[in-house]
Amino acid sequence: MEGLLTRCRALPTLATCSHQLSGFVPHRFHYCVPGGGRRLLLSRVFQPQNLREDQVLSLEGRSGDLTCKSQRLMLQVGLIYPASPGCYHLLPYTVRAMEKLVRVIDQEMQVIGGQKVNMPSLSPAELWQATNRWDLMGKELLRLRDRHGKEYCLGPTHEEAITALIASQKKLSYKQLPFLLYQVTRKFRDEPRPRFGLLRCREFYMKDMYTFDSSPEAAQQTYSLVCDAYCSLFNRLGLRFVKVQANVGSIGGTMSHEFQLPMDIGEDWLAICPSCSFSANMETLDVSQMNCPACQGPLTKTKGIEVGHTFYLGTKYSSIFNAQFTNVYGKPSLAEMGCYGLGVTRILAAAIEVLSTEDCVRWPSLLAPYQACLIPPKKGSKEEAASELAGQLYDHITEAVPQLHGEVLLDDRTHLTIGNRLKDARTWMNLENIILSKLTQEQKMKHRIFSLIGG
Repeated sequence: MEGLLTRCRALPTLATCSHQLSGFVPHRFHYCVPGGGRRLLLSRVFQPQNLREDQVLSLEGRSGDLTCKSQRLMLQVGLIYPASPGCYHLLPYTVRAMEKLVRVIDQEMQVIGGQKVNMPSLSPAELWQATNRWDLMGKELLRLRDRHGKEYCLGPTHEEAITALIASQKKLSYKQLPFLLYQVTRKFRDEPRPRFGLLRCREFYMKDMYTFDSSPEAAQQTYSLVCDAYCSLFNRLGLRFVKVQANVGSIGGTMSHEFQLPMDIGEDWLAICPSCSFSANMETLDVSQMNCPACQGPLTKTKGIEVGHTFYLGTKYSSIFNAQFTNVYGKPSLAEMGCYGLGVTRILAAAIEVLSTEDCVRWPSLLAPYQACLIPPKKGSKEEAASELAGQLYDHITEAVPQLHGEVLLDDRTHLTIGNRLKDARTWMNLENIILSKLTQEQKMKHRIFSLIGG
């Protein structure tokens, strides 16, 4: 059995991938197997499967809106399931991928000094009325009243809440700044026409960071720091992105950038200069502008999906809530702010949209729900005797490579052929490596490693 491990060429690659997520605690569904250890059994994963396209359309409730690849694939293979228009159940494989994405985000935010918090989803109306966004946001805000008649909204963002929190601290010193506070929570927006699955929905997960600095210069440095962290994140995920200048919209401020994944189904038009580094959302340019404002070269147009957004807010919110600190001269000063968002569930869907084929789900390698799957022979086949050895190999792999603990599935659906299970793996598991075991004429276990990348 030791020889089997040394011949598993995939293990170092898998271990490296898992090591990058060190500290990630997987959502386990181990089961004790007679004569074996604790194993992750594929048959026990909850996953609605084999939905025909007409069933998907019926579940979505809108026959004309199933128009993008990621939405179709995620529904058909059971990664998500519709709850109501614009709201989805995130099922086990998707939750695992999202937990891994959040872990990568946490790593990038902590490198730059981010501190994780968790703010209430219910936000009092008076906070939003103070900034006039209660009216400015219009019907996008999901509003409600409690039994006492007090008004709230389900927060789509938390500038008001975090600024009020900082303002409540009356003895802040410049020596304590900057603060880089972030959370990963559910957000809510009353989309008039939710579409494209997780790309545009009413309830979604978002990473939002809010920064507080002692001067405009320091705030600009923090802004650049966070933007660099976003670039690092998308590079680690292997997603081709472009950072474009953008409008500040209802959030406000004096500077804004979007992180866009170029894609035909995107809802934003982008102008990109192939001759220099200029790029912008077309909304920020004059409709007749066809030349780059930086080098005067011709601009190219493409569509994109926004997956991140950054804003330099200045004192827009700190002045309203009186979020002050004591400066180096002992005088009160308003904090300079920035806010920074990443669409967590949108990144998952956009990655599938970019990387997948028409009939096979592909995740970024760091986000693949599992790193490997061991497929024993079919029950009743000539090779069935290898099944016990396959289980032993599973135990040896997970014990010998700690980074793979919780990352290897055992496909125990032995009523199916190896070919059918391999087809499933290619279609929706996106495992970079499938380990197949068979019994040879000499009654010794052999294994073959199939790379799903490139067939």
